Amino acid sequence: MVVLRLSRPSKSAFLYMVLLVSFIQLKSFVVEGAIFDDDSSKVLCDMDLSSFLPLPYGSLPNMGCKPLWNSYVLRYSQSKNNVITIVLSSIYTSGWVGIGFSRDGMMLNASCMVGWITAEGEGRIKQYYVEAFTSLDVKPDKGELPLTGVPPYIALNGATIYLAFQLKYNKTLKTQPVLLAFSTNYPHHLHLPMHEDKTTILFDFSSGHPESIIDVSSNLVKDKRTHGMLGLLGWGLILPFGAIFARYLKHKDPLWYYLHVVIQFTGFLFGLAALVVGLSLDKKLHASIPIHKGIGIFVFVLTVLQVLAFFSRPSTDSKYRKYWNWYHNSMGRICLFFGAVNVVVGIHLAGAGAAWKIGYGLLVGAVLVICIVLETLLRLKRLQERDVPPAFSTNSL
Repeated sequence: MVVLRLSRPSKSAFLYMVLLVSFIQLKSFVVEGAIFDDDSSKVLCDMDLSSFLPLPYGSLPNMGCKPLWNSYVLRYSQSKNNVITIVLSSIYTSGWVGIGFSRDGMMLNASCMVGWITAEGEGRIKQYYVEAFTSLDVKPDKGELPLTGVPPYIALNGATIYLAFQLKYNKTLKTQPVLLAFSTNYPHHLHLPMHEDKTTILFDFSSGHPESIIDVSSNLVKDKRTHGMLGLLGWGLILPFGAIFARYLKHKDPLWYYLHVVIQFTGFLFGLAALVVGLSLDKKLHASIPIHKGIGIFVFVLTVLQVLAFFSRPSTDSKYRKYWNWYHNSMGRICLFFGAVNVVVGIHLAGAGAAWKIGYGLLVGAVLVICIVLETLLRLKRLQERDVPPAFSTNSL
């Protein structure tokens, strides 16, 4: 007879078995961090809306219902004449809740319906149009959503806010990029504070199936950061220090020259990379930013001329050398000035936030302090050299 002796399972093995059984028994789907099991989804979608939403939002037949992201639930109905009725609900505490429609899944040029409950308990719902990335460029009472004559409606039922509106299209709406976003800060004079979280969903309104729930703008966000970082490092750090070495290390000849050439060429490569990424972003975003783009191209042309001037530098004993020095120094200062201006313009247009503004401000402040100290020391040294008497003097006879 064979006797099998079973060892007592360890605590970690027991915990693993419990988690495994729980996972097998859990019938749910997960969307961007929110879990909706079958029962909770059924409760949400079977809720009677007619008690707090007016017609037609409260009692539409065959209304589809899909939990989407976080606590967002989308109810929708598309009629034969292409009228789409939408009721978006979400857990609400303060601030604003929004849903947007765009052509390419990007926030830029999107039309959004945004709702909130004021501190006085009054519900507000408006259409907004995203013209650019700053709060002031998100325009209220503008947009391309084909709203019908049925007024949009907003309601707060318990801890859930409901945004209801109706759209009329010329043909059946199928897969549509839908933007979802929220902020816990209230709008100020109808201007929306920056969203605290967002996502983009490709939703098929003809079948009610969310094809994918991803932030399709994440690559663009990375490209924007790359573009900004390249420009900031090139025009805010590398090129200014290359100019500093050329002015204040002249007594270390020829070290200053080699440092200047290597550093400025490195800065030129950073500026070139920033331009390439910026032009790529311009094509993807379809944004109208002529000032930032124009200054960037202007500065890059000047830097190319500076590089070409390096190869045509006359010798030190040439009579044209002083004109070349004047041109090189003047164009260099113009490049640095407009490069710094364009970094500030880019940070503003991108709505980059306080971290970028503070970081660039500290960098510019540090460069200015270094220049002031070195310029002061240089002038003091020149004054001392003027006051030193000549080593040998001759008495007149």
